Amino acid sequence: MQSFRTELENPIVEKEIIDLEKKIHAFRGGTIDGERFRSLRLARGIYGQRQEGVQMIRIKLPFGKVTSEQLVRITKVSDEYSTGRLHITTRQDIQIHYVSLDRTPELWANLAKDDITLREACGNTVRNITASELAGVDVNEPFDVSPYAHGMFQYLLRNPICQEMGRKFKISFSSSDEDTALSYLHDLGFIPKIVNGKRGFKVMLGGGLGSQPIHAELLSEFIPANEIVPTAEGIIRVFDRHGERNKRMKARMKFLIKDIGKEAFLELVEKEKKAIAFETYEIDITGFDEVIPETLLQVPKVIIADTSAYEKWKKSNVIPQKQKGYVAIGIKVLLGDFYTDKARVLADLIKNYAANELRFSLRQNIVIRNVKEENLPFFYQELAKLDMVAPGYNSTADITACPGTDTCNLGIASSTGIAEELEKVIEAEYPHYKNNSEIEIKISGCMNACGQHNMSAIGFQGMSINAGKLVAPALQVLLGGANLGNGKGRFADKVIKIPSRRGPEALRYILNDFDANANGSSFVNYYEEKGEKYFYEILKPLATITNLTEADFVDWGNADNYVKAVGVGECAGVVIDLVATLLLEAKDKLTFAREAFEEKKWSDAIYHAYSGFVNGAKALLLSENQKTNHQAGIIELFDTVFVETNKIPFQTSFKDLVFQINKNEPCEAFAKKYIQQAITFFDTIEEFRAKELIYEK
Repeated sequence: MQSFRTELENPIVEKEIIDLEKKIHAFRGGTIDGERFRSLRLARGIYGQRQEGVQMIRIKLPFGKVTSEQLVRITKVSDEYSTGRLHITTRQDIQIHYVSLDRTPELWANLAKDDITLREACGNTVRNITASELAGVDVNEPFDVSPYAHGMFQYLLRNPICQEMGRKFKISFSSSDEDTALSYLHDLGFIPKIVNGKRGFKVMLGGGLGSQPIHAELLSEFIPANEIVPTAEGIIRVFDRHGERNKRMKARMKFLIKDIGKEAFLELVEKEKKAIAFETYEIDITGFDEVIPETLLQVPKVIIADTSAYEKWKKSNVIPQKQKGYVAIGIKVLLGDFYTDKARVLADLIKNYAANELRFSLRQNIVIRNVKEENLPFFYQELAKLDMVAPGYNSTADITACPGTDTCNLGIASSTGIAEELEKVIEAEYPHYKNNSEIEIKISGCMNACGQHNMSAIGFQGMSINAGKLVAPALQVLLGGANLGNGKGRFADKVIKIPSRRGPEALRYILNDFDANANGSSFVNYYEEKGEKYFYEILKPLATITNLTEADFVDWGNADNYVKAVGVGECAGVVIDLVATLLLEAKDKLTFAREAFEEKKWSDAIYHAYSGFVNGAKALLLSENQKTNHQAGIIELFDTVFVETNKIPFQTSFKDLVFQINKNEPCEAFAKKYIQQAITFFDTIEEFRAKELIYEK
């Protein structure tokens, strides 16, 4: 692996990239543990693929916003380091696949030249902060939430409180009460409100999808805008300290709240207030409320030949903005995949004719904003050249799907293959659903719900069916999910499991019944009226496995018989239990604490020192075959095993020593004292560990 040199304006990013290169060298040389290295690379957006020897790179794009310069930079990186294919995720990121691990530092350095980051795009971190793609132009919004999403992103990026949590943490900002950013299924969901002329947010807490979807609880009907950052910090601190770390399936914040109760959780949050550097945090909103600039180039006049197709496109894909005379254009992107040649043309279009911005959507689409209505014919003409004027944006015909077995280690059945087939069915047999924005179809390749199948009107989850000596790919059919607005939603019911090859027929059964019997009712109301049993009976003939054909054993998009092959999942990070690795981590945290102290970042320095305490204590507990499932438990157990037994002499309890963190304000004096105490503690446990190793020999 050859070294490279980077000349970036941001020394912090440059240091991170050089550190990544060193860690890759150490991993290749066998001097860093593979599990520890996996955790490190995931927090830097580098994710193992189903295909051995290559990586998926996730590019973090807060609230899906990208400028033409950034989009061009992403295309150059994809062309040089990957295959030229860009994948839009359901969290408004861009993923590129088939990247060599050794080239990831260089790739990151190139992205950073246009202020694009990989930091915390994967792993046990705060993931990309999402927002309604129409935020800033939504006719129903009380104000633009974009600067608040951006401010939250900036505050939490590289923040020591959220680098190595028990699981991932997701935050969303909806633009209005329509709640199009789906607050009810996020760890923290924000819905904008104005009360007595003051900006703020309704806040939802502790939602999530996965194998056990849980509806978020109401945290507050109104939190002033300048209190949302300290509120989020307190909640994240509690999750970091008390969240499950051993049982991966129970490690999301929703389970912590369920286990101890919302009131007990909020009491812990209250105790953290003193440790937070401020009671209010003003988010800079300049640059977001400016007048839309004039186009750089004069827009050519265009005469549309096929006016019928143009009008259909306008009806389904063009959205009026709150700015008079302007519209947004929705581009339906099949499976979220598009290529760099088209991306470069889009970059030129938005730079020259549309205020230099587009946004990726939660449904894996593209939105061009700030287009003058009079210029729509020109945009239609240019987008038609790219084959990007398919009607049905955000409609039933616009199916969401995760990559599934194409590239993901956890994929059980093909989600992209069945999605393509279902879109063909709608195109050929149900064209009227291109104007139906209520019935969403979403598909995931496994139970983790990256395709959000369990919150959609019609959902499919990849599974398998045992049929004698063979295994067939299957789909769990889910029905009745819906976003009800203003923080409320309904999760879909699991209705029946069928062989994957019968997925198109299942869709026909569902839509035919709805068309024939709903009598103008919405799908969710019709489903609730009829009930799960009714739809089970409709679909039951498709579930039998006594009449499977050879085709049923071949998954969509494949030529060979299906083989269930599930690898080790990485989307939630890993649990690290090696003593030497933890001691090394503890030492790293103390180094970070000293560096933050020198930069006068008292709060960061204190939290790094706290992490040093915890990692050091966990290392010693593991050396004694003692385990616990969260940081608070580690702190208490260390007292039980080492302090109360006088194995390690302490003038006070370890708990009192460590929990000074939430009893003192983050000032210079306390930071200096706390860091020194952490260093002394580390020296003590290293000495103890050395004696124990000599004794063991």
